[in-house]
Amino acid sequence: MQTTKRNKAIAEQVDTAKEYSLIEAIKTLKGASKVKFVESLDVAIRLGVDPRHADQMIRGTVSLPNGSGKEVKVLVIAKGAKAQEALDAGADFAGFEEYLEKIKGGWADVDVIVATPDSMGELGKLGRVLGPKGLMPNPKSGTVTMDVAQAVKEVKAGKIEFRVEKTGIIHTSLGKLDFEAEKLEENAKAFLNTIIKLKPASAKGQYVKSLYLSSTMGPGLKILKEVTAQA
Repeated sequence: MQTTKRNKAIAEQVDTAKEYSLIEAIKTLKGASKVKFVESLDVAIRLGVDPRHADQMIRGTVSLPNGSGKEVKVLVIAKGAKAQEALDAGADFAGFEEYLEKIKGGWADVDVIVATPDSMGELGKLGRVLGPKGLMPNPKSGTVTMDVAQAVKEVKAGKIEFRVEKTGIIHTSLGKLDFEAEKLEENAKAFLNTIIKLKPASAKGQYVKSLYLSSTMGPGLKILKEVTAQA
């Protein structure tokens, strides 16, 4: 494989065999970014769980203290006054029958769907469409609620949802590389602390196996074992 000038430049700045502290890894990735767009700070955390067992299926949400840096399109499936409440809170779309019909027709130009409990009967029928796209609202993630205004505000402010893959790894983004390094570190700590709190009682042995930070187009940097030792 031919090595590009960008990869050569990154290789001169980054030691992928080294273990980094959170702040050191973030500053290294910021300094090594050589692309013409703002990259995301991504995390990959490998857990000592078996997602085939329901009690070890790690999923949840975390409100990043400094936001995700992404423009999130939110659809709220609700009736009457609740739909207007959602729009007033900043939802991009809100309504009931008209959006159910649009989804049935293949439309899904949103990042998050919030729904009121009384709308789930009809929305649940679209599980085959929304499920594979990760758009089906879920009470555990706070996207099935009567307080649609609060749900919209949280998502817009940087609340992200995560779920462990069958390999035991969780991938997600923690912000944009043009954030201050300390703010990205705060986001990373908030994510890690949330993961630790979700440790299932049935998980045996080491819970956090490894933690890597990377940028969208950059290398993965291994984080010091001391950072995850508390897990």
